[in-house]
Amino acid sequence: MAERSLITTTIKIQQDNVQIDAYLAKPLEPGSYPGVVVLQEIFGINSHIRDVTERIAKEGYIAIAPALFQRIAPGFETGYTPQDIEVGKKYAWEQTTAPQLLADIQATVDYLKTVDEANKDSFGCMGFCYGGHVAYLAATLPDIKATASFYGAGIPTRTPGGGNPTITLTPEIKGTLYAFFGMEDASIPVEHVNKIEAELEKYKIPHRVFRYDGADHGFFCDQRASYNSIAAANAWEQVKQLFQEQLSP
Repeated sequence: MAERSLITTTIKIQQDNVQIDAYLAKPLEPGSYPGVVVLQEIFGINSHIRDVTERIAKEGYIAIAPALFQRIAPGFETGYTPQDIEVGKKYAWEQTTAPQLLADIQATVDYLKTVDEANKDSFGCMGFCYGGHVAYLAATLPDIKATASFYGAGIPTRTPGGGNPTITLTPEIKGTLYAFFGMEDASIPVEHVNKIEAELEKYKIPHRVFRYDGADHGFFCDQRASYNSIAAANAWEQVKQLFQEQLSP
């Protein structure tokens, strides 16, 4: 099949008294397309997240990446230096909260419902690093039928802004969840991966957990030294299968 041509733009989503910037990509050809919310790493809506958003759209989805740091750092986009990481971590874990993130993601889904080409009943999400953790939160929203969570650190031990660990919300997950982990990821101990899988099994959440030997944190990002092309290619195929099975009419 020929690669789809896209329309890409930055839009604003009204949520409370804030206008949230979001990067939107959708197929140029008219149609009815499921929606996918792409959740950023701690580095903002950078070129990697925009690229993933476009890759999803080319597969036949309306993809949108909301700026999760809009309230604290509008327009934030940074690289991968140790200094960048420290700034991003502070924003992510100290200055966002789980309830606000869920409200912003729901507002993003509600925006998608207003897009003419959107299938109004079919939404998924995917996220990376911090966004992988946030995707686990987003999976509890009733509209989200499929979630792809990439190397979300801290799911069993914490939640953005403090409070009960995100894993305690597992029983509230509504759809199917795929989780992807690199076995060389120092930020996510193997016991955390096992605990996540055990909780998904305990509450009978439809799921698959993928463990990639030799892959480190950030293995899906081709702009990072930890990029692992083999793991990334396999994970991409799994994501496409997940969304095709759960979101296609």
